[in-house]
Amino acid sequence: MTAPALNPPLNPALFHLDEAHLWVMHCAEGPVPRAAMRVVRAFMHKELQPWAMGFEEDFVGLPRSLRAEVATLLGGRAEDVSLTPTTSSGLVALAQGFPWQPGDEVLAPLGEFPSNVWPWLALAARGLSFREVPLWDGHGAGAEAWASTAPGPESDPEARLIAALGPRTRILSVSWVRFQDGLMLDLQRLGAACRERGVALVVDGIQGLGTVPLNLEGLSAMASGGYKGLLAPEGLGLLWTAPEFRARLAPTGSWLSVEQATDFSRPSTDLQRAWLTDGRALEPGGPNLLHSAALVESLRLLNETGIPAIQAHVAHLQGGLLDALQATPWAAEVARLRGLGAAGRLGSILSFHHGHHGPEAMERLLRSGYRQGIFASVREGYLRVAFHGFHTDHDVNRVAAWLGGAGAP
Repeated sequence: MTAPALNPPLNPALFHLDEAHLWVMHCAEGPVPRAAMRVVRAFMHKELQPWAMGFEEDFVGLPRSLRAEVATLLGGRAEDVSLTPTTSSGLVALAQGFPWQPGDEVLAPLGEFPSNVWPWLALAARGLSFREVPLWDGHGAGAEAWASTAPGPESDPEARLIAALGPRTRILSVSWVRFQDGLMLDLQRLGAACRERGVALVVDGIQGLGTVPLNLEGLSAMASGGYKGLLAPEGLGLLWTAPEFRARLAPTGSWLSVEQATDFSRPSTDLQRAWLTDGRALEPGGPNLLHSAALVESLRLLNETGIPAIQAHVAHLQGGLLDALQATPWAAEVARLRGLGAAGRLGSILSFHHGHHGPEAMERLLRSGYRQGIFASVREGYLRVAFHGFHTDHDVNRVAAWLGGAGAP
């Protein structure tokens, strides 16, 4: 029985969407709401006349407002938020600031997005080792990515990661929702195990924020960009750190990471200052005000709507698509994805495994969607369909007609 149609919690009219472009790949880049475009335009008009810029209103006020919106989104405190250009830069700040000793180790799932790999590999010369853990039987990555089996509802990735924690493991760094196969990890289970062992849990949250509520319990740090599910332009992100973990990190050393940095009644060349202890200590320097204006507006929209409402709507749309495909050549994938959903393993990405048909077949399938105005994406053997709070049942029907008509690749 098909579920009744629901009104999307994010009004599609708030975006510049049209019938010719069905964008189901916010897992690559999300659409920016019209309100964000308006505030960016207004800010640029102020920049034309720099005397119209306000130091307290703009240079100090915009980042402060953004940290507050981030805190609302995360259910945390604004003082634990750092503004960073990207997910990578947030993780780099952690990697470079952690008090490593030779022989220390970072543990990560096999097949992480490179932003959660290279910051740790860059420290090999300092004696840090990086170890990857397969999350299920037949799990492959790198040159073996397309030969990998797909995760099923019986998969227990947390058990494998917990069992792999060793005496030299200092950080477990994971993606909350994996970029290619869409698997969502149980962060609280991982966090509890890490806490028992004195290991810090670091999370790349970019594929979950904006569509799934985040529980910070047990996390040491979480980094994300703002341009996917958070619906802002690329170039600004966020880093959340728990106070006790942040206290172990060296500050970035930017001019704004010290006390009274913006109090110009005190000579800027007076270096007798203490480092800040809040999230600003990890920021890279002067804030990106233009992007801050856009991200504030996008987060206000998400916070006013409520992430639980978006999550429920996405689950409804996913269920509708799987219902429509269950009597098609995609039936095996439908059953697998249903099982993952029932096990709480799905975020907003439905990742359909290629079934050993290979890259060329997936590319043909993708191109057939483009010709129908449906823009999905393929990553490492998976066709990714990502719904958000602005998608409709009509959108689901279009995707179902495309995939059902094309058949499995």
